[in-house]
Amino acid sequence: MDRIEAMRVFVAALDEGSLAGAGRRLNRSPAAVSRAIAFLEGHVGVELLHRTTRTLRLSEAGERYAPACRRILTDLEEADLAAMGERSAPRGTLTLSAPPISGEDILRPVIDAYLEAFPAVSVNLLLLDRPVNLVEEGVDVALRVGHLPDSALIATRIGGDVRRVVAASPRYLETHPRIAEPADLAKHQIVTTTHFGHDTWVFPPGPGEAIARSVRFKPRLVVNSVRAALASAVAGVGVTRLYTYHVAPRVLDGSLRIVLRDAEPPPLPVHLITPQGRTSTPKVRAFLDFATPRLKAAFAGLSADAEALAVD
Repeated sequence: MDRIEAMRVFVAALDEGSLAGAGRRLNRSPAAVSRAIAFLEGHVGVELLHRTTRTLRLSEAGERYAPACRRILTDLEEADLAAMGERSAPRGTLTLSAPPISGEDILRPVIDAYLEAFPAVSVNLLLLDRPVNLVEEGVDVALRVGHLPDSALIATRIGGDVRRVVAASPRYLETHPRIAEPADLAKHQIVTTTHFGHDTWVFPPGPGEAIARSVRFKPRLVVNSVRAALASAVAGVGVTRLYTYHVAPRVLDGSLRIVLRDAEPPPLPVHLITPQGRTSTPKVRAFLDFATPRLKAAFAGLSADAEALAVD
């Protein structure tokens, strides 16, 4: 069996979450998929996947091997396009990454339109609440909220007014002490997410101060999903801290209210980032050209909504 084809099966199984899913994606029988994985494991001499009838999980060796497979397959695809002289024709699979809510609500509609405009391209969208190593994980383009570290990545700015805001339901605010400054949060029930601070929120210095204000608390609810934190805050469980585009619809419909507007940190930029050299491939160049103006318009609309939010 060809090792490159076995790598494609291996990566498809990881993307789909099952051997059966890989078979459907590649139009192969379950037995053929299993043989490909077994061939690859026989070649490297270690088990790459722990698999049961319902779950698929990378082994320790598989964790190291998978990023290399993605890089190899991406490089081969780019080499094929260059050799065929079709660098102006977008085709192949485009792998994108984004945080779950911005990926689902903002990026996905743009992807739908892109797929309609470029029928020879397929998209693999990874919705992840963690930083992604684009090169190691084979990601062509990622949507990032926040300041970017210095790196070799190419960044295209698509927005610049995403704020971190503190919000709670009107019912909760009416039945609990007033929140006039960050320190007041220590007396409240806090609903937090794993990536926004388990037990501490940091705010800019107050008037006449030079040191940032840190508020420690014992959270009432910790979740690893923004949608879950949002729903619990709307239900009156407590106070949460999220991005403006997370809470804007709920503030506009009256189910949440923003507090501590004067203590908000500076707005954060939003970028599309891609590895060096990848922007020259047709599918990536076409996506950046297609998506950038649409995402800029979407985030500009969110900024306008944010300015309209009712604030205490």
